[in-house]
Amino acid sequence: MTGYQPGVIGKITELHAVYYHENWKFDASFEIQVASEMAVFIREFQPERDGFWVAFADGRFAGSAAIDGRRARTDGARLRWLIVNPGFHGFGFGRRLVQEAISFCRRVGHNRVYLWTFQGLNAARALYEDSGFGLREEHRIEQWGQRITEQKFELDMKGAPLL
Repeated sequence: MTGYQPGVIGKITELHAVYYHENWKFDASFEIQVASEMAVFIREFQPERDGFWVAFADGRFAGSAAIDGRRARTDGARLRWLIVNPGFHGFGFGRRLVQEAISFCRRVGHNRVYLWTFQGLNAARALYEDSGFGLREEHRIEQWGQRITEQKFELDMKGAPLL
């Protein structure tokens, strides 16, 4: 696993846009949001608070994850852009990316980690729960051209399992 390298913002954005359009019918607003928020994250990246991991296998982009620590002291650090290329599902890339993110949070002293997702991503939910995250909030929203049940998962690092 590596950090930033040229082209990964585009790869991560494309994978999100294609996967969520094909599987959940998300519209262009989702791709725009991923691209714009990731661009700001990379521009403002500070290695003492933020983490960024990209996985490759056989020279192909396999997945990514990030920890956005900008609001770590108030809301917690945010796990973002966790995605695994469908061609690499079932090989442990998601688990390894989440473990890297949690280990990073422990090393830099983030006390809480949270993420936003939505109902229906069952494999991801199982991964989050296996990693110690718990569902803290959910509500129905209209977003990305769809009506979804948005979910917030949190992990208290004081009680987090050592992975």
